[in-house]
Amino acid sequence: MLLGPRLVAAAAAVAVVAMGTVEGCPALCTCRGQVVDCSGQRLFSVPPELPLDTGNLSLAHNRIASIPPGYLACYGQLRALDLRNNSLAALPAGLFVGARRLAHLDLSYNNFSLVPADMFLEAGGLLRLDLSHNPGLRRVHPQAFRGLAQLRELDLSYGGLSAISLDALEGLPGLVGLRLGGNPWVCGCAMEPFLKWLRGRIQRCASDSQMAECRAPPEVAGAPLLSLTEESFQACHLTLTLDDYLFIAFVGFVVSIASVATNFLLGITANCCHRWSKASEDEDV
Repeated sequence: MLLGPRLVAAAAAVAVVAMGTVEGCPALCTCRGQVVDCSGQRLFSVPPELPLDTGNLSLAHNRIASIPPGYLACYGQLRALDLRNNSLAALPAGLFVGARRLAHLDLSYNNFSLVPADMFLEAGGLLRLDLSHNPGLRRVHPQAFRGLAQLRELDLSYGGLSAISLDALEGLPGLVGLRLGGNPWVCGCAMEPFLKWLRGRIQRCASDSQMAECRAPPEVAGAPLLSLTEESFQACHLTLTLDDYLFIAFVGFVVSIASVATNFLLGITANCCHRWSKASEDEDV
């Protein structure tokens, strides 16, 4: 059966489009418009090349442990990058050079233990950053979020953080959402500046701080962060005057004299007992 000219032309056009899609889209990924979805493919490495106009890239639910330096340099249209549920423990320096439009970055459910200084310096357009569910995350460098003046949402929940530097958050003037719950916070004296800042921001910064609880010290274990007031930290501000030091020195001197006197009396008593016992033995003889 012969095909009409219009049908042949349509079939040819479909074939050309299909060939273009296969050539531009990485293996094991699906591409629709500017969306490239490579999630759940058990990938151990990132696709070597992506369509240059990629705007939304999902590499979630794979086994990726590292990303090559400069991987995003050619993708200036990228606005969302999903790397959740992989095996990442670090990101290479300069990863975000060229990705100036990146606004959403999901690094949750990975193996990060540290957020180093200037980790996102080149990603100045970020609006949302998710670092939640990294159970080994123990430290956030004071300069970790430098350059993220536009960041609006930051998720640090369900990690291993016991403390966080106030410097790391003070440089985020646009922050309106902060999630901290699920971390083993140590609410000691070093935590006071951060809690003061958090109380001051709570009116304009949506936070799950009621879910964030102290793990230590024992006297406040289980208490929500915002339940701690200035009175909770009164002991941190106790200072000793000269009179206090003189009194402590005097008490120490008295205790020392008393100790010497006690030892002297015990020695005399022991000597007397020894002589009395010897005298009793001589009388019996």
